[in-house]
Amino acid sequence: MKILIPLAIASFLAGCATPPESGNVYNSYQTMHEQSVRMGTVESVRTVTIASPESGVGTMTGAALGGLGGSEIGGGKGSWATGIAGAVAGGLIGQKVEQGAGKRAGFEITVQLDGGGLVAITQPADEMFRPGERVRLVSDGYMTRVTH
Repeated sequence: MKILIPLAIASFLAGCATPPESGNVYNSYQTMHEQSVRMGTVESVRTVTIASPESGVGTMTGAALGGLGGSEIGGGKGSWATGIAGAVAGGLIGQKVEQGAGKRAGFEITVQLDGGGLVAITQPADEMFRPGERVRLVSDGYMTRVTH
């Protein structure tokens, strides 16, 4: 029974994770604002990996679960030692899980602008682009996305 509570907490925390951003998804604060549009032609597309910054939730959750699980193994004073070892191992495992979950495929899209100039935009790989295609660069002054 004691192990079910940490598993329930871990499941809840995993459900709280935000979905990866997308070039096709706008946050509510990005709506109803004027954006500038520039036209251009795709020069090149390069596959990249987009890594999200670690929040520490994986490490903390892993350490908590490992510590609780480890303390159940040892008896008496041994439960402290196994609890600490479990917390360290769980924290390391949780960190690796978070690192893996925080990576997603992306594209670095280099565009020759109609008005001159060459720009590169990196965004999630949720829409395919090919060299020679006409594209729009939509910008709010902070973020720019490439769209068809």
